[in-house]
Amino acid sequence: MDNWDEVRTAYQVARMGTVSGAAEVLGVHHATVIRHIDAIEARLGTKLFQRHARGYTPTEAGDDLLRVAQATEDQFNQLVGRMKGRGDDVSGELVVTSLSSLAPLVVPVLSEFQRLHPGLIVRYLTGDRLFRLEYGEAHVAIRAGSAPDQPDNVVQPFITQEVGLFASKDYVKRHGKPTGVEDFVNHHFVSTDDENSRAPFSRWLRVTVPAESITFRCTNNFCIREAVLSGAGIGFMARWEASRDPNLIEVIDPLPEWFGNLWLVTHVDLHRTTKVQSFLTYLKEQSKGWLA
Repeated sequence: MDNWDEVRTAYQVARMGTVSGAAEVLGVHHATVIRHIDAIEARLGTKLFQRHARGYTPTEAGDDLLRVAQATEDQFNQLVGRMKGRGDDVSGELVVTSLSSLAPLVVPVLSEFQRLHPGLIVRYLTGDRLFRLEYGEAHVAIRAGSAPDQPDNVVQPFITQEVGLFASKDYVKRHGKPTGVEDFVNHHFVSTDDENSRAPFSRWLRVTVPAESITFRCTNNFCIREAVLSGAGIGFMARWEASRDPNLIEVIDPLPEWFGNLWLVTHVDLHRTTKVQSFLTYLKEQSKGWLA
């Protein structure tokens, strides 16, 4: 096989299950993906995928090719990640990933760290997708929830993110503050639209508040914040975030069971490099003021 681009495209189509998904990962037009698949199938004289309404499913021949492609892709990405992380100075790329809701905390730290190290190029990747450190997709990941257990990763406790129930001053003026949990039935709530959310505070709200009282539902934390600020109802927010807005009032004392842990995750191959260690040390020091 003399065209790795076509093999790599086939691998991503198999991994994502759709042409559009593969095109997004590869950063190419979907027509390029289709052209690569047609070309490699013609060159091999066999079908690698079954096409159907929901996407592409590998055939037996496709599975054979893709096992080799995946192993090659993994090895190459690990090599690139290790090469980017080597060196005795803090320069080149620093790739950090976290949930987008943490951007107001993480971005100032990255910006100042870059000012301290002018040779650094920062890439800050956010979103719900789990960026894979073993593939060299990031140097440092800040992750929420239970402790990550992927092999070959170094996991360190970071901070506990405290959350609370907040309402706008306008909401409190119109509806008053709840006198306690038993009074929640008389109030309106803002929450996630994901009924399967595993966030501790979301599970607590689903159990504690009648479904008909959750009158405004959102797809992400940014929208929840805006809905609470607009007076749509009472909603959970990180306490550090709410403390920055004088228009917000914490309606009841927070419960520790709402809180969640954040973890610092690095790959074992890059963990001891000067760049990663310098950033981790700086991040930990700056984070001491986040919850103050």
